Amino acid sequence: MSNQSISREGSHTISLFVANKPGVLLRICLVFSRRGFNIESLVVSPAIDGRFSRMTVTAQGDKEVLEQIIKQCGKLVDVVHASEHDSSHAIEQEFALIKVKLSPKDRSEILQLVQHVQGESIDFSDNTLILKIVGESKKIDTCINMLEPFGILEMVRSGKMVITKGKEET
Repeated sequence: MSNQSISREGSHTISLFVANKPGVLLRICLVFSRRGFNIESLVVSPAIDGRFSRMTVTAQGDKEVLEQIIKQCGKLVDVVHASEHDSSHAIEQEFALIKVKLSPKDRSEILQLVQHVQGESIDFSDNTLILKIVGESKKIDTCINMLEPFGILEMVRSGKMVITKGKEET
């Protein structure tokens, strides 16, 4: 498996609070697509009030175009709120499950690495280990780079999730 880390320069984190209705995700994705923005990651989950959902979109591209995308998304009928967030005013976290080859000679080194990155081994067999790691994208990228020499068999990443600090609404 080749280097999994993604360049995060020019990466933007957009939070949308939307009505929980069919077709909303498609309309938002079309706004990004029409402006030539590639969505790097997308996380959608129900809000406290089940009539709404929270969307976190990570995309790379020009800041001015992004501002237009946010304005266009904000005008969509089922979008209550759309804004960009940065890590100085919000908590950004990601979740990953990583399955690694586990040979007897590498077992202790891999387990020490998992402990070092504050990960958790959640499934252990004679020849594989599945670990869970939560943290900033950079931490997960670093962990992936450290595990690559052992052989990453599979990986699933959630994409970035964001919530604003303090009383400010996400």
